[in-house]
Amino acid sequence: MSKTPILQAVSLSKQYGKGPTAVDVLREVQLEIAAGDRVAIIGASGSGKSTLLHLLGGLDKPAKGEVRLNGQAFSSMSEARRSAVRNQSLGFVYQFHHLLPELTALENVALPLLIRRQPAAEARKQALALLEQVGLAARAAHKPGELSGGERQRTAIARALVTRPACLLADEPTGNLDSDNARQAFDCMLELNQQLGTALVLVTHDLELAGRMQQRYRLRDGRLNAES
Repeated sequence: MSKTPILQAVSLSKQYGKGPTAVDVLREVQLEIAAGDRVAIIGASGSGKSTLLHLLGGLDKPAKGEVRLNGQAFSSMSEARRSAVRNQSLGFVYQFHHLLPELTALENVALPLLIRRQPAAEARKQALALLEQVGLAARAAHKPGELSGGERQRTAIARALVTRPACLLADEPTGNLDSDNARQAFDCMLELNQQLGTALVLVTHDLELAGRMQQRYRLRDGRLNAES
């Protein structure tokens, strides 16, 4: 029995430019992500991997096709509704951590919960639990400038997962890290994927990391194809 998809790309196409100079970045892309899935999207630089991730996250609009989150098309939602659903069901991790420098690690991780108007004490409790899971409870009171690159990225992972999203979208999340810190950050993502049941969609150029995922897709000439 197949699992119900959380996130779906249905005949997704995207172009940049118009007329004879138009470039087809994505062509009729089909993808389904279910709870707990671990999917890697690989491809050459400029192949459209980040574009696809932005479309899956509702951060950009396709030229054709649609993205469905929990069965509802982003195109059918108002901007306010799309933002609310995105905040509720999706988490994002990027190559750069995007932590707020004036906040501590704990405050950065708690911020998405506070935006949801969760009581501050409960938000801090949940944030500390996530920091403990990524091995950073002892660094909770430190600001990003006082953390190593690997610690900052693990803090960003905790922040993305503190709301218990249905799916985490990660765009080259270890791209700025050395091999040891990259492995440690990636191990955190896999462990939390298993513990929380959060689906993980990873865009990466690192074939070693991609090889640790359940399913790999290659994006080439705008087409997304599964790899064995």
